[in-house]
Amino acid sequence: MTDSAANRGEPDRSRINVNQAHELRYWTAALDVTEEELRAAVRAVGTSAEEVREYLRSS
Repeated sequence: MTDSAANRGEPDRSRINVNQAHELRYWTAALDVTEEELRAAVRAVGTSAEEVREYLRSS
């Protein structure tokens, strides 16, 4: 996703920024997890969306 909600460009779906409310909404829905689970996954493996997906699958 982009860093700014006002920027209507193509979102960067390869990284997860848990410091942006619109990204938290998108990723918690896309991954069907709670905000707490998403934040824990990002803390564990970093901001790569693919690595977060793998982490959540293995949990």
